[in-house]
Amino acid sequence: MKPLCFVLMPFGQKKDENGRTIDFDEIYNKVIKPAVEDAELEPIRADEETIGGIIHKPMFERLMLCPYAVADLTTANPNVFYELGVRHGIRPHSTVLIFGKGGRLPFDVAPLRAIPYGINAAGAPESPNEDRKAIADRLITSREPSDDSPLFQLVTDWPKPDLAHLKTDTFRESIDYSRKAKERLADAREAGVDALVEIEKELNLKDVDPAIIVDLYLSYRAVEAWQKMVDLVQKMPRELARTVMIREQLGFALNRLKRRDEAEKTLKDLIDEFGANSETNGLLGRVYKDRWDDARTAGRAVEAKGYLRKAITAYLTGFEADWRDAFPGINAVTLMEMDEVVDPRQSELLPLVRYAVKRRLTDKKPNYWDHATLIELRVLASDVNGAEEALSDALASNPERWQRKATANNLRLIREAREKRQIDVSWIADLEDELNK
Repeated sequence: MKPLCFVLMPFGQKKDENGRTIDFDEIYNKVIKPAVEDAELEPIRADEETIGGIIHKPMFERLMLCPYAVADLTTANPNVFYELGVRHGIRPHSTVLIFGKGGRLPFDVAPLRAIPYGINAAGAPESPNEDRKAIADRLITSREPSDDSPLFQLVTDWPKPDLAHLKTDTFRESIDYSRKAKERLADAREAGVDALVEIEKELNLKDVDPAIIVDLYLSYRAVEAWQKMVDLVQKMPRELARTVMIREQLGFALNRLKRRDEAEKTLKDLIDEFGANSETNGLLGRVYKDRWDDARTAGRAVEAKGYLRKAITAYLTGFEADWRDAFPGINAVTLMEMDEVVDPRQSELLPLVRYAVKRRLTDKKPNYWDHATLIELRVLASDVNGAEEALSDALASNPERWQRKATANNLRLIREAREKRQIDVSWIADLEDELNK
């Protein structure tokens, strides 16, 4: 059985202080992971994105008990530095530091013997084979006890903890359990809500890795089990339930259950606590958008106009908080189409939204929402062929059912608004049908 090597690093695409975009998933897959495997070790990557960056019991266990670790200091990610500090405080040796060439770190890494690796203009590995070998060689060398922690190097009489009694099969079993649980959840999403409920019954939600709880939470979202999402928040550990991502998705689920007041309060509390951002304000905009739809469907025209304005304002505030995120921007310009006369701000905002989605489609691996945004932009521009092309790309990204329905609903709103202006938009209905299949 191979020794475990814990990898601490940023996830996805991140910018460094020079504005350079770096694809850390590519760095991991083409340099770090194969280097760890070349050193006859088994890599475990910190699941930062899934658990919202919180420090939790399984994270401390991995920092303490994994015999080896690799820490990527590129972009001076605060989570990585915190975790590295914990590691250096308890492990005298077997921690290898690396960083991307061309970036600036907050301190001189030379005394720590950090290994530089190359990054090309596209933010991907520049010399993966050479860098992979350098990291593997250092991991192999670190098998010989030689202190690489500054604490143990500089404070020579600092007592070295005896971790031998903690190195039990239980630690490895918990890691294997987490991996198997995630694989089961992936299968259960295909089977439906009942399969997910059975997995939840087997989990000890107080002690299980938070990443599994979040995976279950988002799996319920994937199968549109909104009440199960709400119920799960009440059962998960408080520190996890209080994270921004969990609370945002709670507001999302409450709104889908038509519990609009609770959804609004949940999201407004987040904005009061952390300030405006594209995701939270975008979800709040959806609450007002649904209230507008409820009111107009019920014939309450005056009330509907008020909620339409509130929805546009919420989406605009989210877009202004981060111009790079096209999600709140496209919702704002779509709703500007809904009044008797198109909101004049729409023509000013459309180029900004187009630019935002263009950047996302070219600078990173696009997801469903990027393609869906392009569909709406081309529908607003009456570009039939372009909308059909964007729809093909969107469906090929394997979206969840609720995502397709959300886009179909937005297209329906545009179609209905333009039909009232006596514009022939029957072709939009064909796009809706494809999304609703």
